[in-house]
Amino acid sequence: MARRATKIVATLGPASSDPKLLEQMIRAGVNVVRLNFSHGKAQDHIDRAQLVREAAQRAGREVAIMADLQGPKIRVGRFAEGKALLEPGMKFVLDAARSEPGGIEGVGLDYKELPRDVRAGDTLLLNDGLIVLTVDRVRGEQVHTTVKLGGELSNNKGINKQGGGLSAPALTAKDMEDIRTAMSFQADYVAVSFPKTATDMEMARQLCNVAAAEYRHKPGLIAKIERAEAIPNLESILRASDGIMVARGDLAVEVGNAAVPALQKRMIRAARKCDKVVITATQMMESMITNPVPTRAEVSDVANAVLDGTDAVMLSAETATGRYPLETIIEMANICAEAEMAEDVRLDADFSGTEFSRIDQSIAMGALFTAYHLGCKAIVALTDSGSTPLWMSRHPIHVPIYALTPRLATQRRMALYRNVRPLLMDQSAERDTALADAEAHLKKRGIVASGDIYAITCGEPMGAPGGTNMLKILRVA
Repeated sequence: MARRATKIVATLGPASSDPKLLEQMIRAGVNVVRLNFSHGKAQDHIDRAQLVREAAQRAGREVAIMADLQGPKIRVGRFAEGKALLEPGMKFVLDAARSEPGGIEGVGLDYKELPRDVRAGDTLLLNDGLIVLTVDRVRGEQVHTTVKLGGELSNNKGINKQGGGLSAPALTAKDMEDIRTAMSFQADYVAVSFPKTATDMEMARQLCNVAAAEYRHKPGLIAKIERAEAIPNLESILRASDGIMVARGDLAVEVGNAAVPALQKRMIRAARKCDKVVITATQMMESMITNPVPTRAEVSDVANAVLDGTDAVMLSAETATGRYPLETIIEMANICAEAEMAEDVRLDADFSGTEFSRIDQSIAMGALFTAYHLGCKAIVALTDSGSTPLWMSRHPIHVPIYALTPRLATQRRMALYRNVRPLLMDQSAERDTALADAEAHLKKRGIVASGDIYAITCGEPMGAPGGTNMLKILRVA
């Protein structure tokens, strides 16, 4: 398997829940497994998390588990016949007070606040924008609309408002319960759906920390950028999170398809600048749900995300319900590895005019610069918290970064960091012993051999989080 810096997030579902297949997928390149809390009961997720941990153990590599919260259900209700065919020019009523099943004239709402959130002239996009309604007027609990773009509307399809502006909170009562479930199996990351502000992420972090306290665990928080309102607040959301997901589906419906590629590039740049991780998601290999090979457009899409500098590319239905989950992972891993070979290294430009306020950060940057210009075989970071490898991973470099940590939770969290290969290793409190142990660990795994030069960072005294203060260049005897 080609060496690959970009990580792969795969969604677990009926198509990938066979233990043997899941193990094969992890061996083929899955770094993070996403559990979609929009489907299934609490026990289902607990069982699936156990399945992932066992498969990873058999495959001999750790993967991170990401619990993806459902967020608010901004959806229409159900239809008497399961669906209705809407023709352009028809009148159609979205009725928050309606309890009986819908029909050709209108339907109820799961999202009861819609009449308060819209006004005449607004555009509503249903079913990922495939159906477009123009709001004529609001009467009490009823939103009267005219069908602008018709089609088949079936049960519980999503509603977006063009330009954003729906008031639903990012965290629902169900999400709060799901956070407790995710913390019971120590999910490494929690993805928050539809945050609009940094406050949404701060509230999610409080809830996670309280739920995880008894397990002495702290998950990483990923903000899914899928609302128009989140874009102006991007930097403050990034500061309140550990990373973001470029959730291109809902975002495209709110801001328009044409705006998304430039936003994707902007978000990836912003995340890397803020030392946060970033996942690019939605329809990356969509055709492989039913076909054994991707389209050329999908290959370009994945490659462009890699060249933009994304930490990870994500698969949803492709691995959850698709016919070719393993083949999809193999194809994606190959595309990532090929794209990375064309990546520019711009360390000199990246560092010119840059000032570092922290010793550990300057050591991390010094390691990158030295390893690149000296042609080191590897960069090695002895780390407790994972901060030093994270900083290193923000800059493209064709030298692999090996992060050696005594903490399993840190190893799993680093599974999402671009170009970082996390390894578990007990660390001696004595510096020279720790350095010798690290080299022995790397030699045993075939990462370095006699004559190779590598850069290694650590902190003195050993084991103090955030204490990286030493860079050493060594040649393997």
